[in-house]
Amino acid sequence: MKLLIKNAQVVFPTGIEQTSVLIEDTRIADIAPACQLSVDETVDAAGLYLLPGVVDDQVHFREPGLTHKEDLETASRACAKGGVTTFLEMPNTAPAATTQALIDEKLALAAQKSLVNYGFYIGATPNNLADLQNARNTPGIKIFIGSSTGDLLVDSQDALERIFAETTLPITAHCEDESTVRANAEAYRDSSDVADHSRVRDHEAAIIATRRALDLAFRHQHRFHVLHVSTGAETQLLSDHRNLITAEACPHHLLFNVDDYARLGTLIQANPSVKTADDNLQLWQALQDGRIQVVATDHAPHTLAEKQQQYPRSPSGMPSIENSLALMLNQVSQGRCTLEQIVRWMCDAPARVWDMVDKGRISVGYDADLVLVDMRLTKEVRNEDQLSKCGWSPWHGEQLTGWPIRTWVRGHEVYREGQFDLTRRGAPATYDHARGGFWATNH
Repeated sequence: MKLLIKNAQVVFPTGIEQTSVLIEDTRIADIAPACQLSVDETVDAAGLYLLPGVVDDQVHFREPGLTHKEDLETASRACAKGGVTTFLEMPNTAPAATTQALIDEKLALAAQKSLVNYGFYIGATPNNLADLQNARNTPGIKIFIGSSTGDLLVDSQDALERIFAETTLPITAHCEDESTVRANAEAYRDSSDVADHSRVRDHEAAIIATRRALDLAFRHQHRFHVLHVSTGAETQLLSDHRNLITAEACPHHLLFNVDDYARLGTLIQANPSVKTADDNLQLWQALQDGRIQVVATDHAPHTLAEKQQQYPRSPSGMPSIENSLALMLNQVSQGRCTLEQIVRWMCDAPARVWDMVDKGRISVGYDADLVLVDMRLTKEVRNEDQLSKCGWSPWHGEQLTGWPIRTWVRGHEVYREGQFDLTRRGAPATYDHARGGFWATNH
């Protein structure tokens, strides 16, 4: 199968070029190919932008065990619609993915159900060091340093020291200090005001845990990725990366703040919590100057009935994966960032952080994971249009300019303007951890 996407504005991390891209089977075969070609299909993309497919390195797709909220089939359709061609899923399902056997079970489920490419982290517990040492076919190790329950909470310094000292896979973590959160929760134990969530999970909880994790990474010379940075103070810590540290921001921490509780209530309750408008600005600045390298969603759906419970019974987390690229393209339309930056933050950087093979760029030999974007298209986010099983969005009612309209996964079109090819399946991402991550690879 040969496909020619011609006359597109092709977005590379370093610039935009009007050209054509030739796809053969699952790979990008040529860029700016010769004019006379025999192909099976031609897509005239004049006036449209061709981006690498988004790599979202932080999602919660709820399968197995919590599939009343989401599952791999519904979530991967939302990915395809939103221009996300590869996802990396967190281990806090039921059961939690803390062994190779459970990782393999998730991979088998995705092979049956997922329209897009996939990968699954292995979760750390205080007692599964051998599993972490022997894990394979995974992007890395996920630690919950706070904000979890049961075995996935790793708060013991001894356990953390051993994980950082005695494993080789890259590590990522949810960083909120458990003792700080518990003390704050006790102080607000009688509150039913969701705005107090940002006082329970305050700046100090995030800063203490992030500083603790960075100290572990530096002392043990272990690659570490800071998930969902939510405070300006954390971005100051990220100035010192020592070729070991990378970090990410999420759309809800970039675009929502405590002033939005009055309008959206528990719909924007998240862990870490949304912070202040000043934190929004500092996160954007850290993206612009490279202290934060990645934008990912932390897609964490709950049913609307669950979210509408009175705080603190309401769960934390929100759906965002099918709107994340459009949300960021809208920021391009508003002049806040460029398309090249979007490609760096959402495609190229996450692939490099996790040593993905042939992902994240439009380059000869890379997988043909591509998304075609109409930067002139303005649409409203509506709950009734959401493909995520939970069926709602905190951005309901917002007008966004710039939307994905067609998505290819490994050379096969899986989404076109509301229609899906449900016969297709993605493939497991592959990793070459000897590459050494973001700072070791070619910029």
